[in-house]
Amino acid sequence: MKDSASPTNLPSGATAAMALQSSPSGQDLHPYARGAVIEVYHFDNKEAQDDWWSEPDSDIDESDLSHRTIRLCDIIDRRVQADGIWRYYVHYRALNRRMDEWISLDRIASPPSVGNAKARALKKEEERQKREQQRRQEEEKLLEAPRSRRRTSTVAGGDASAAGEAGADGRRTRLRRKTSVIVNDNDDATVAASNVEEGDSKERGQKMNHHQKKEVVALPTDAITHTVGEHVVATVQAQELDEHEGLDEASLREHEEVTKVKNVSFLELGRHQMETWYFSPLPKELLGPNGQIEVLYVCEFTFRLFARKSELRHFQSRLAVEKRHPPGNEIYRCGNLAMFEIDGLAEKIYAQNLCYIAKLFLDHKTLYFDVDPFLFYVLCEVDDRGFHPVGYYSKEKYSDVGYNLACILTFPAHQRKGYGRFLIAFSYELSKKEEKVGSPEKPMSDLGQQAYKPYWASTVLDFLLNQSDESSLSIMDISKRTSIMAEDIVFTLNQLGLLKIIQDVYFIAADRKLLERLAQKYPIKEPRVDPSKLHWTPFLTDVKRDKFSIHSKKPSVEAQENRGAGGF
Repeated sequence: MKDSASPTNLPSGATAAMALQSSPSGQDLHPYARGAVIEVYHFDNKEAQDDWWSEPDSDIDESDLSHRTIRLCDIIDRRVQADGIWRYYVHYRALNRRMDEWISLDRIASPPSVGNAKARALKKEEERQKREQQRRQEEEKLLEAPRSRRRTSTVAGGDASAAGEAGADGRRTRLRRKTSVIVNDNDDATVAASNVEEGDSKERGQKMNHHQKKEVVALPTDAITHTVGEHVVATVQAQELDEHEGLDEASLREHEEVTKVKNVSFLELGRHQMETWYFSPLPKELLGPNGQIEVLYVCEFTFRLFARKSELRHFQSRLAVEKRHPPGNEIYRCGNLAMFEIDGLAEKIYAQNLCYIAKLFLDHKTLYFDVDPFLFYVLCEVDDRGFHPVGYYSKEKYSDVGYNLACILTFPAHQRKGYGRFLIAFSYELSKKEEKVGSPEKPMSDLGQQAYKPYWASTVLDFLLNQSDESSLSIMDISKRTSIMAEDIVFTLNQLGLLKIIQDVYFIAADRKLLERLAQKYPIKEPRVDPSKLHWTPFLTDVKRDKFSIHSKKPSVEAQENRGAGGF
């Protein structure tokens, strides 16, 4: 993407930035310091590609200011070109790191003296708002404390037991509350809330009169409550997934420092050339003297990496026609889609190169060399020229925590075609073949969440709509039939707002009309996996020792009905 080179076509701010070589301000002299803050013209149509790849709009006039916004940027790196003009590698604040890019001087809207001042002002305002929010929260806690922690007790005259319950001096007795927890009984994810009423240590052995005790339902602090008849009903607030879960601040800073600058600008795979998003630890022989390369060329049939296109053409000219497909076994073919299973132990070079390529589009990916314990499933489009990879996912041959997917990627040139959802559905079809429940490896990236949330929602809703003949269902029943792990089902029901708590018990509360409206919002999209086209045999494991096998789960509906929990 190139801006007009003519200064007359640029805004005054960009023209001024080009003349800063002679600026009297030290911090505004080129080269700008690393870590400085500047304002940069950002293309709105580029921001639209933040989540998905799309073809560039050739009708957009990049000199038209209506397609530009001004954003604060941190200078990550800098370099001087052969003509002596500086270029800067910048990170846009409030945008994902995959939007980081090299910019020329005509993209600069204001120098560091202005950018640093605005950054300091924004920081002060954020700190003020944070203090104000904390103050409001403390005031709300003080107002809510008497209602949530105390119970009014009526002390009858001359009644020693009642006086003891109210305290020796007749004051109110505090209630100690426990937050709701998920009870994991053979992965039967029923959620219970417990209430424990405790007075002074002298009163703990006394039994409270049933008619004098008013039942108190302990709810999560973030639950939204309302009353239906005599019951207190709570809707559990949905929890968001954190893609940085498990990484402390020091590890996160180290990761960002090592990978702060992309070393590959473009990846050419088959007919498509894609702009990369992140740093990848490629072999040094592929990179230039400055540790970077403009275009990385990849053979789409073997995933061999090349620094020059002439090398790629020479290699493919000698490649036999019958080898124009991924190695390994073809386990699925339906229409123009095919899936190959590749053993990382048997095809180590192919698997390692695939990981190098995936790292260009995945931020937190650490698997590059130790590919032996993994299986790779590569999805291809098929035509008369061969098999063309569009995406892949990997999984451990045996996972101690029940993961059925370790890493997933749809190449940017093939996104928004439903292939991400197809890969997810395929991983669960393999879990069904294995007769297991599974879950993706946590934490998930932001794009991984965007793919999994609608898949889980559409699958659970479709199951609930098609099981109207059953009087009651538990979460474990849904888990067994969809192979989705119970905790993911609970998370999805929270997201959909279908979980309610009545007297310490979770219920799936939704009528058919509500389910149908939600199903329209989260439809099952094409392409779908046809299980009859899948030809695959799972690894044999000891069912009794495999806690994720559905045969190791106890029947849950009867148990839930006996307890009065988990009804639908």
